Amino acid sequence: MKLRNFITTILCFSLVVLSCKKDDEDPEPEPVPIRDRQEVYDENIVEIEEYLETHFYNYEEFEQNPTYSDLSIMPYNVTPNDTFEIVFDTISGVNSDKTPLMNQVTSKEVTDSEGIVYTLYYLVVREGLGGTIHPIDRVFADYKGLLIDGTLFDSAVSAVPFDLTAVGNARGVVDGFRESIIEFKAREGFSENGDGTITNHNHGIGAVFVPSGLGYFSQTQATVPAYSNLIFTYSSQKRTLLDHDNDTVFSYLEDLNGNEDYFDDDTDGDSLANFVDVDDDGDGTLTKDEVEQKEYTEDESMMPFMSRDDAQTYYDTNAAANEILFSIVENNDGTYTLNTVVLTDSNDDGTPDYLDSSVN
Repeated sequence: MKLRNFITTILCFSLVVLSCKKDDEDPEPEPVPIRDRQEVYDENIVEIEEYLETHFYNYEEFEQNPTYSDLSIMPYNVTPNDTFEIVFDTISGVNSDKTPLMNQVTSKEVTDSEGIVYTLYYLVVREGLGGTIHPIDRVFADYKGLLIDGTLFDSAVSAVPFDLTAVGNARGVVDGFRESIIEFKAREGFSENGDGTITNHNHGIGAVFVPSGLGYFSQTQATVPAYSNLIFTYSSQKRTLLDHDNDTVFSYLEDLNGNEDYFDDDTDGDSLANFVDVDDDGDGTLTKDEVEQKEYTEDESMMPFMSRDDAQTYYDTNAAANEILFSIVENNDGTYTLNTVVLTDSNDDGTPDYLDSSVN
């Protein structure tokens, strides 16, 4: 009986709704026009620079310790700075003598797709000693996202992986974050803590102050109003070199003109950028078949690599100029295998075979 009554109620309600005239419906809200990007930036940069002049970070805590851990001895001589977190505060009262962020930040110019030139301020607490981070890489980072008033809108504390550039299903990150984190390096090493966690060592630590045009601009996020300036603090703990087309040439190497735009390098003119093209020169031979893959399991004295450092040192000492480190793999017996890719140039014309359609 209850079910039937419930159904009857729904039917009655539906008839009432259907009988309402269209004229009684609420009108559609008028779409809000998107503001001019240059006008918004002119406002944004004033707010950011005012913040930098009136705020400081806890630099004195960082300066109390050695900048980097000493990983040349075992066990590692570890600095507390490996777990340092940036905290911002206002210069006032007992903090009136602090050095403002404006005296400590670095800046670079970033131009968006509409030709607007932005000044992007970023804070280098320490650059890091590990691998270079490229715009096309995947990065693992701890970070916090703040509005200019200090409101936390996003965070991650377990080295979340994300691709810096949107490719395929990968969403990428906001331009301001990407353009700043590539100024840092990844970790140099790590220690296992015995509880399943690790501590990274000698990675980059910094922050960036992002105008809305290099952030979400007119898009309203859950807790981020449109045209909001953003602040990110982060630790650039690990990076992964991506090979989007699995041709054994890392994507970062396929930026041939060096402009950090990976979509405008198309050697064979087939409308596929090299980093997603399995035959870069269009000669009918796959790129992976026009490079030489090499494998090393031991050094010159036939001593197996017993650690990643052994394999890395061998590569650093012995690799040819056109030989690229592809991976270091741990084997089941505790030894390591070093894998490299040689960008061969069979006719010695200065162009690698995989980019030279006259060689196949």
